[in-house]
Amino acid sequence: MTNRDWYDDSDYESAVERAERMTRIGWRVIAGMAGLLGIVVIAAVVVCLVVVIGMAYVVDAMP
Repeated sequence: MTNRDWYDDSDYESAVERAERMTRIGWRVIAGMAGLLGIVVIAAVVVCLVVVIGMAYVVDAMP
């Protein structure tokens, strides 16, 4: 017959471990993408501020 007993949960435990590992990887990817999005938003705000300050300087420098 088989070497495994009727109460052998190794297949179930293996599936749970794989699911937990994929869940951790998924949350790391989500956190990384959220962080990158935050950096992009901050960079866009900085660029817009630089453009506004530059335009104000040009308007102010006109005779």
